[in-house]
Amino acid sequence: MHYASVDGLSKSYGIKPLFENLTFHIEEGDKIALVAKNGTGKSTLLKILSGNETADSGKVWIHKDVQVALFEQEPVLIDELSILDNIFHHKHPSIQAIREYEAASEAGDSDSIGRAINRMDEIGAWDFETKVKQILGKLRIEHLQEPVGRLSGGQRKRVALAKTLIDTGFEHKQVLLIMDEPTNHLDVSMVEWLENYLSQEKLTLLLVTHDRYFLDNVCNEIWEINDGLLYSYQGGYEDFLEKKTLRAESDSASVDKAKNQYRKELEWMRKQPRARTTKSKSRQDRFYQIEERANRNLEEGSIQLQVKMTRLGGKIAELKKVYKSFGENIILKGFDYTFKKGERIGIIGENGTGKSTFLRILQQQEEADSGKINIGETVVFGNYSQQGLLIKEDQRVIEFVKDIAEHFPLATGGSLSASQFLQLFLFSPDQQYTYISKLSGGEKRRLLILSILFRNPNFLILDEPTNDLDLQTLAVLENFLSEFQGCLLIVSHDRYFMDRLVDHLFVFEGAGKIVDYPGNYSQYRISLKKEENMQAGKKLENKKPNPSPALETDPSSKRRPGFKERREFETLEKEIEQLSAEKIRVSEQLNNSVLSYEELEKISHRYTELNRLLDEKETRWLELSE
Repeated sequence: MHYASVDGLSKSYGIKPLFENLTFHIEEGDKIALVAKNGTGKSTLLKILSGNETADSGKVWIHKDVQVALFEQEPVLIDELSILDNIFHHKHPSIQAIREYEAASEAGDSDSIGRAINRMDEIGAWDFETKVKQILGKLRIEHLQEPVGRLSGGQRKRVALAKTLIDTGFEHKQVLLIMDEPTNHLDVSMVEWLENYLSQEKLTLLLVTHDRYFLDNVCNEIWEINDGLLYSYQGGYEDFLEKKTLRAESDSASVDKAKNQYRKELEWMRKQPRARTTKSKSRQDRFYQIEERANRNLEEGSIQLQVKMTRLGGKIAELKKVYKSFGENIILKGFDYTFKKGERIGIIGENGTGKSTFLRILQQQEEADSGKINIGETVVFGNYSQQGLLIKEDQRVIEFVKDIAEHFPLATGGSLSASQFLQLFLFSPDQQYTYISKLSGGEKRRLLILSILFRNPNFLILDEPTNDLDLQTLAVLENFLSEFQGCLLIVSHDRYFMDRLVDHLFVFEGAGKIVDYPGNYSQYRISLKKEENMQAGKKLENKKPNPSPALETDPSSKRRPGFKERREFETLEKEIEQLSAEKIRVSEQLNNSVLSYEELEKISHRYTELNRLLDEKETRWLELSE
């Protein structure tokens, strides 16, 4: 089914064109990622498609049977209303019944619960209620009667995400789901659940994301807006990089050719008299087109700097027997660690386990309950937090950076000017004289990171640095940090970013327990999976009976098994192991996945069948083992 079409779409802000003459189509089942630099109109395009903003020119057509649902970076919620009222605002009968049931359950009113249950039975809302429970549980949304106005930014984002997923979760509903940075403010376990949800659901999706693993696992097509034009790439992120590189090489050849044409056209322009014929006017217009192509800057930002930072002494940071708790919530429980030169540590853990508190204690911005924190005299912290950019909005970008320093020192000698440093982080000379108030949210984030790096610290602490950054800025930042010689401490839900930069992890498991894991995030997840498989194997092993002592010692009590029986015994062991592993997977699907009624019924039948097969094969295995 054809969901949407866009023809000749253009949009500008003032004299700045965001995109021009965009044309594309969206079919049922498409899962598309939209990538572009910050400030080039990604969010604006999504709002135009959803009807929340209008284009300057062009047409947008949406199929009359398709509902468009937009999840925005800055969600619109009603502060005075409760979480429950914000999520279950829809007038659909199932939603209303679930809303009444959730309210009665939280209030503990048995009469109301009874009436709500009867209503759920009448309209068959239990399947959808199961899906709602899973969404709220996975996003850890609790205390449904609490007003939204009391929530933190991250909590608001999760409530808005739950609202969007629930609104679009009705059976037999044709939805174009549009999502703008859905993984921001989610911890890694939530990101992985959302990834699984969106990749399994039979939905049509257009999203903006900087999370490259998420993009790779969810989307099968990537659209890039570059220089106001739209380029389409089939496949995942790796395919995108490969095809983009080939296009850049082709463009480079075109630019070289254009420069030769430009020289010829320039010579012709200089020779022409002032009076223009129609033919010469056409050629003059063509000259300006060629001039634009010839002067196009194809370099999209790479950075390899030998940073001349303040030298780190022998003593960096040492934490001894550090304790910290908030009431019954234990953050640190006798934490010991001595930081070494050049360490690159990632910090992971669920929200609320104390990652940000730990960073503040390390920087001595917050006191521990007990223990010692010793910081070396030569340590210069550079701290990127989630608080955002606290600056004068009426200040120009270049003025803001020059207020920090005029030049950035290099280890090879010499320095970079503030303007040159801004260019390395993708701020063009024109953008440098833009007022900060005119920057997009992602551009402001980029400026904040740049300003921290420009101060030349030797111990960098980055708390969720990738939120709202585009892929090109992330590549620039990763290249900079890979050359960084100081200590690096990163809290991030961006698995790709972590894998590229960290050597080991502090895993915050809750209740004050912090595990030092020697490897990056992907290696950690593989080790967790192996451990889960080993635990499953031990459970299977425990089911196997111990051989009878009499059978062990009395040869006459044994009958030598034939070849077929030995072969069957070996085959049974493998089959039982495979069936047990499948049973675990099916059980996880039943408990964790968001399924339609038909899928749930199908998987339930398979679960019953697996139990029957395991009973039969384990019984036969016991017979043969004796």
